[in-house]
This record gives sequence, C-alpha cells and structure tokens, in this order.
Amino acid sequence: MTVQSVLNELATLGSESIKKVLVKHGAKEPFYGVKVEDLKKIQKRIKKNHALSLDLYDTGNSDAMYLAGLIADEKQITKADLQHWVEGAYWSYLSEFTVPWVASESQFGWELATEWIESEVENIASAGWATFSNLATIKEDKDLDIETLSNLLDSIKQEIALSPNRVRHTMNGFVIAIGSHIPALTEKAKKIGTEIGKVYVDMGGTACKVPYSVEYIEKIEKMGKIGKKKKMARC
Repeated sequence: MTVQSVLNELATLGSESIKKVLVKHGAKEPFYGVKVEDLKKIQKRIKKNHALSLDLYDTGNSDAMYLAGLIADEKQITKADLQHWVEGAYWSYLSEFTVPWVASESQFGWELATEWIESEVENIASAGWATFSNLATIKEDKDLDIETLSNLLDSIKQEIALSPNRVRHTMNGFVIAIGSHIPALTEKAKKIGTEIGKVYVDMGGTACKVPYSVEYIEKIEKMGKIGKKKKMARC
C-alpha cells in the first residue's frame, strides 16, 4: 500500500462523531476520526512496514500517525526516528500510546525514556514516563534496572504535584505499572501512591477518569496478576 492509498481508505472510514470526541481529547486537523478498531483492521493487512510507517507519520494526519505506530517495525526503527516521532506527537494518543509503545519495544526504550522524562516539553516528558511504564509491562524483571525504577518512584512523590497536566497523568500511570508488574516494588508503589493521593488531571471535559493508583494496584493483587507481563506494548 502507498501513503495515498492508505489516506484514501482512512477518509472513507472517518466519522464526524468520533472526530468530535477526539477533539475534546486534543486532536487537531488534519484527521478523519477513524475508530481504532478500523485502524487495526488495516494493520492486520499491512502487518509491519517500516518505510510506510515513517511516511504515514510524516503526513501529520493523526489517524495515519496512530496507524504508523501499529505497523512500525521496532527492529528497524532508529533512535533518530523515535526522537522525530516524539517531537511530532502533539497530543496524548500519540505521545502516551503510539510513540511509547514503539519506543519500549525497540532497543532504545530505556535510553529514550531516561532522556524524555527530563524534557521541559509536556508531551515529550509524558512520553518518557509512558515508555518506562511500558518497559515495566513487557520486560522481565531481570532485564530491568529495578533500583532506578525505585528511585523514579521517589522522584514522582517529590515532583508530581508541580508537574504539567499530562505528565501528572503518565506519572500516575507509572506508579500503577510498577506496582502491578514488578512484585519487588509493589508495596513501595502502593506507599508512594498513598502519599500522592488521587491525582487530578484536566481531561478536557471528557468522561475519562484518572485511576487512584493504590486502588488499581490492589485490584490487580486481588486478581492474582501482580508481576504478569505482556508480550508486547502495542494493543
């Protein structure tokens, strides 16, 4: 498939009602308002296509950019590609899902997450925290620097209240991810979560709610799924 053929198909799948919802979340033109389930149908046909994913992301069309993340080849994507992507990730669907998913599955995930969380750009910093969360979700504990992740929990306790809106959101998600997927840090994550309390994030007038980290981790505990890993970040 070519970029233009993909864009033509996306145009036929767009929905004005979906566009209205996504605009509330931060999406901006150009985009068609394609449901994720429809994007995944296209993904199944294309599978992974490195060159096409890069070209789709560069269209600036939000639907195409999201699809780019779904078909990206984590083995071929470069650090420079991912840096370019995070700099273009102008809203949360891209900065907190698309880019962190691919980054965490690539060989550059830890390195980039470490760099990104120090950024003064809100979406880049939030992408960094989301990348760390995904790493905790898909990597075996033996392949993670547990001490660094523990220290990051401490830094969140100190910094979250004064952090930008979407950074607070992904910091809260990091506490949940660490507590849910790394048994050695579950109790510490709950302790940090208790000290932080419920995190307020402006969700743009939508019905989306920010989960209380302690309650979320305890729910995972009751299900007996603490420490369970996922095969891949993208879903």
